[in-house]
Amino acid sequence: MIEQQKQRIELEITKQLDDLDRNVLRKLQMGANPSESDIAKYTGEFERCAIKCVDKHVEILPKMFASMRSVLQSKYSQDRMQGAVFEKNVRADGKVVIITGANTGIGKETAHYLARRGAHVYMACRDMQKCEKAREEIVLDTRNPLVYCRECDLASMQSIRQFVKQFKAEQQRLDILINNAGVMRCPRTLTKEGIELQLGVNHMGHFLLTNLLLDTLKLSAPSRIVVVSSLAHTRGQIALDDLNSTKTYDEAKAYEQSKLANVLFVRELARRLEGTGVTVNALHPGIVDTELMRHMGIFNSWFSGIFVRPFVWPFLKSPLYGAQTTLYAALDPELEKVSGQYFSDCAPKDVAEQAKDDRVAQWLWAVSEKWTGTLTGTAAVS
Repeated sequence: MIEQQKQRIELEITKQLDDLDRNVLRKLQMGANPSESDIAKYTGEFERCAIKCVDKHVEILPKMFASMRSVLQSKYSQDRMQGAVFEKNVRADGKVVIITGANTGIGKETAHYLARRGAHVYMACRDMQKCEKAREEIVLDTRNPLVYCRECDLASMQSIRQFVKQFKAEQQRLDILINNAGVMRCPRTLTKEGIELQLGVNHMGHFLLTNLLLDTLKLSAPSRIVVVSSLAHTRGQIALDDLNSTKTYDEAKAYEQSKLANVLFVRELARRLEGTGVTVNALHPGIVDTELMRHMGIFNSWFSGIFVRPFVWPFLKSPLYGAQTTLYAALDPELEKVSGQYFSDCAPKDVAEQAKDDRVAQWLWAVSEKWTGTLTGTAAVS
């Protein structure tokens, strides 16, 4: 009797799963990467299905999920979902590189790769303890001692300015600046200067850092600036009347706005850097399993650990694969004179229409100059 009941429930669950987003399944079978919106819809429906069933018969769910994971691992190997790989054997001997957020995730993998290729790598991080641990691992593995930890809290303009001052005292050149650090979907928090944290770290902090280093980048030309953005920019809008999210705050919209700001920043900066030998490009790394998701409830709850992660797992890139487009933008010889572009999976991609608006890009630049004090010498929101 109990066995028959379990079978009925398994059939019920199977039917509900079969009725989910078949478009995603078709993409899986074709070897294509599903979009973030597909995954959000798919996992959302899956969560509702599982919650409905968990109340009735908890005992069969672990078996069901284990079975699903086994099928996904065997039929849709994660390697198929990892995206393009930067395969060119490009050396970086003698090149000086700054990577923000280099102690974990994509940043750490980028630092590791560049150190292995002979670069002088500056890991610009907020948490020095984590940075030193990551540095030790990189140095031991690559046998390159020219890897340095330097404190740089992108939520503090004073910290950014201090980092730049120290860097310029140590180095006369900068070949590659990789603006990698970021925060995602966090509760409303402010930077030291009163800027909403996602906008402050993801855009304003990097805006200030980049502008303070432009003179060194120009002297080192040909040089490159790489900005890690996201496909989320396609859903973003620049809130011209509430850029700092003081009237209302939605953590997802704030993140999407910050990623759109990244792309608009690249567009305007590329225009300003024409003829200097300095290029700047943005990229989408893919959906990567990193600490960036630490504020996303769906990935951090008990429910996620038991039910959602095993299902989402095949869609997530590892940090190593997530770093591939960053490495492509930073090193590929064919991109030496390419600027103002947006890449994903080591290839140029089109951006959203709102990311092509020059008037908004120029407006955002002017506001960013004011808020970061790059013109007035102050650094506060007014």
